[in-house]
Amino acid sequence: MKKIELDFSRVDRIIEYALREDLGDGDITTNSLATEKEDSKAVIRAKAKGVVAGLPIAKRVFQKLDPTVVCVDNLGDGQEIKPGDVLSEINGGTRALLSGERLALNILQRLSGIATLTSKYVRAVEGLPVKILDTRKTAPGLRILDKYAVSVGGGYNHRFGLFDGVLVKDNHIAIAGGVAEAVAAIRKRYKQKYKIEVETSGLEQVKEALIAGADIIMLDNMSPEQMRKAVRLIDRNALVEASGGINIKNVREVAETGVDFISVGALTHSPSALDIGFYLV
Repeated sequence: MKKIELDFSRVDRIIEYALREDLGDGDITTNSLATEKEDSKAVIRAKAKGVVAGLPIAKRVFQKLDPTVVCVDNLGDGQEIKPGDVLSEINGGTRALLSGERLALNILQRLSGIATLTSKYVRAVEGLPVKILDTRKTAPGLRILDKYAVSVGGGYNHRFGLFDGVLVKDNHIAIAGGVAEAVAAIRKRYKQKYKIEVETSGLEQVKEALIAGADIIMLDNMSPEQMRKAVRLIDRNALVEASGGINIKNVREVAETGVDFISVGALTHSPSALDIGFYLV
């Protein structure tokens, strides 16, 4: 479990694709009203309370359209913001500012929404030795951005994809013929290269995962009482992750069962965009 660092070569590919999607052959409205040499100044201003994320990415949107655009951030990713706060001041070609406005805001609003929601979960379990994790339930093609926003909000990243971590789920267990068989097959192929996590739905499967030598045991959709029993059964012989049915109202109760990690799909599949505006000044 880690915090992702932005790979700007990948970020740039996302931005370039999104700009092609939005601009096509050109911004008809803006190009009719602003000349190529015209410059403007704009500000990005918060309209709601939350945690900001995505400012370095938004800046790259404008600079892809006009490399001479200068962005000065007054606040940084991870800081708490409130209505009226000026997050960034932007100077450059009018066409670049207006044509990049929507994409920059889409990124800022989504990532800040994720960071804000994550921070609420992190605060809810404050003082307990547990980490809030994301999942692979991200917007297709935007995973690096979504997971970055989780880390900005104080959460941690589960595996990035299917290629950098092992999670044996119910369908894997079915095709392998059991938990022990699944773990043994992965160990045979990869030795100790990866930690093996096994998803379990009850105490019997927890026992199977323990006997099989799983490094991490996921307690999927279990009640807090079942989780407490499972934690006692595991007795620090594996790390423990809680998942499924966890929300802001019950996350502290889950954390108090003694699990090491709590994964929350809602961080990236159901965030509310944070209201942020862009204004020429």
